[in-house]
Amino acid sequence: MIRVRQIKVEVKKDSFEEVRKKTIQKLKIKNQDLKDLTIVKQSIDARDKKNIMYIYEVDCSIVNEDKLLKLNKNDVLKVENENYKKPDCGNIPLKNRPIVIGAGPCGLFATLILAEAGYKPILFERGERVEDRQSSVEQFFKRGKLNVNSNVCFGEGGAGTFSDGKLGTLVSDKENRIKKVINTFIECGAPIEISYVNKPHIGTDVLRDVIINLRNKILSLGGDICYYSTLTDIVVDDDKISKIVINDNKKVDCDVLVLALGHSARDTIKMLYNHGVKMEGKPFSVGVRIQHKQEMINKSQYADFKDILPPASYKLTHKAKNGRGVYTFCMCPGGYVVNSSCEEGHLIVNGMSYHKRDSENANSAVVVTVGPNDFGKKPLDGIDYQRRLESLAFRKGNGKIPIQLWKDYRDNKIGNKFGSIKPVFKGKYTFANLNEIFPFYINEALKEGIMAFDKKIKGFASDDAILASVESRTSSAVRMIRGEDFVSSIYGIYPAGEGAGYSGGITTSAVDGIKVAEKIIEKYSKESL
Repeated sequence: MIRVRQIKVEVKKDSFEEVRKKTIQKLKIKNQDLKDLTIVKQSIDARDKKNIMYIYEVDCSIVNEDKLLKLNKNDVLKVENENYKKPDCGNIPLKNRPIVIGAGPCGLFATLILAEAGYKPILFERGERVEDRQSSVEQFFKRGKLNVNSNVCFGEGGAGTFSDGKLGTLVSDKENRIKKVINTFIECGAPIEISYVNKPHIGTDVLRDVIINLRNKILSLGGDICYYSTLTDIVVDDDKISKIVINDNKKVDCDVLVLALGHSARDTIKMLYNHGVKMEGKPFSVGVRIQHKQEMINKSQYADFKDILPPASYKLTHKAKNGRGVYTFCMCPGGYVVNSSCEEGHLIVNGMSYHKRDSENANSAVVVTVGPNDFGKKPLDGIDYQRRLESLAFRKGNGKIPIQLWKDYRDNKIGNKFGSIKPVFKGKYTFANLNEIFPFYINEALKEGIMAFDKKIKGFASDDAILASVESRTSSAVRMIRGEDFVSSIYGIYPAGEGAGYSGGITTSAVDGIKVAEKIIEKYSKESL
C-alpha cells in the first residue's frame, strides 16, 4: 500500500472518479494498474480565489509498488501499519474495578479502552443519559429552568455534545490514537467523511446518536455506567485513594480513579484541591461570541465558489497593542450561539452547529488571553476570575444572554434593534452593554482585534454584527499535576482531559483518556477483577 499526496481536483469536477483519474495521472500508470483506492485526507486550497481546488491524499494498491517507490517521488510514500494497539497488561493486582468520573469524550474513551482490555470499569456521570439530557437542555433554552447537574456542560457526552462536534486537532498521532477515536465514532454511526476531511465535524444532532451507540458498546464489553452520580468526596489513606463518595452518601471502594471531570466541574475541583491533589493555575482566554451572516463568510473565503463548497470557516489571530493575544476560537459555520450556563446566577455562551450547518449565521468566539498577573497566583484564582465575569453577565442580562451590536459595543452604548444580521440563539437574550462586563484591558483588546480581523475578512466589523457574552470556558483554568505515569500527588488518582488541563476539544480529550487508560493497563493486572 502506498500513499499519494497533493492530488489536485477542480472543485466543479469533484468526484471519486475524478480523484482516481488524477491519481493515475500523477503516478503515470495505466488504469488497470490501480487496484484499489481509499481517500485519507481532503482539504480546500482557497489561496487563489479564482481557482479553488480540493487537495487529496489517498492510499492505494498498484502493480509494481516497489518500482514506483524507488523513484523517490516526494508525494509518494510507503504506508506503514496504522492500526491502534493497546499495551500489554501489567502484573499488580487490582482489588477493585477501575473507576472513571465524567462521561465526556475523555471519560468515555478511557472507559472504552479499559473495557476492551477486560478491566470492567465503572463510569460515574453527574448528569443524565444523553436522551434525557436533551430534554433538560431544551427546557432550559425555552423556559430558563436550569438543571445544575445536567445541562449544556454536564451530562453524557460532555460539553461537546451540544457544540459543533468538531474533531480537528494538530496533535501528532504516531500511536494511532486519533485514528482509534475517529474509527470508533464511525463504528458508532458518525459519517465516514470524518476520517478524511481536513476539518471534520459530526454536529450535535448526529453526535447524540453516536454517544448512545458508544455507551452500548461499553456496556457490551462489561463496563457499567451510573448516571445522576456526582463525585462529592474522596477518602485517602496513606496518600492513596481508598474510597470515593457519590452524592454525599454512597461510598465505593477504589484503587484506581480516572478524573475526566471537564472544565466546568468546579465544585469537584475545589474538593480535590482541599484534599491535597496538587494543581496549578494556568492561562486561558475570555471574550464574546460574534455572529455574522454565513453567506458573507462564504463569499469572503470562497468568492465565486461560495455556492458549491461547504459552509466556510475561519481562524484569525492578532497581537493587541496592550500585549494581549486576540483570536477566534471554536468557529461554528451555520451555527447557533448557545446559553451554556451550568451554575445558578452565572451565565456563559458557547457555539453549536447541527450536522448540515444550515443556520443563516456563522458564529465564533473572539477571545483575549489572560494569566496569573490578571487573576492571581493561587491555583483556584483563575476559576474565581471566570466566575466573576459569568456573574456579571448573568446580572447584565437578568438571566438572559446579554447581547450588543458591534457598533454599540465599540461606542459604549446600548442599542435596541438589529440590523441585517438576525439573531440565531439557543436560549433567551436581551440587549445590554458588554463593556460593563469586562475590565478595560479586555474591552480594549477585543475592539482592536475585531477591527484587525475586518482587514482579513471584509465585513467582520460590520456595524450590525451581534456580540454575546460571556465566553469564558475556552479551556480549564487549572492543571492538575501528574507524573510520567499520569498519577497525581495522591496515589491511584489519574487526572485526565480538559478539566485537568491536558487537552482541549473532543479529539484531544478522547486521546488523553486513551493515554491514561494505557498507563493503567500497563501497570495493573485484570485477572482478579
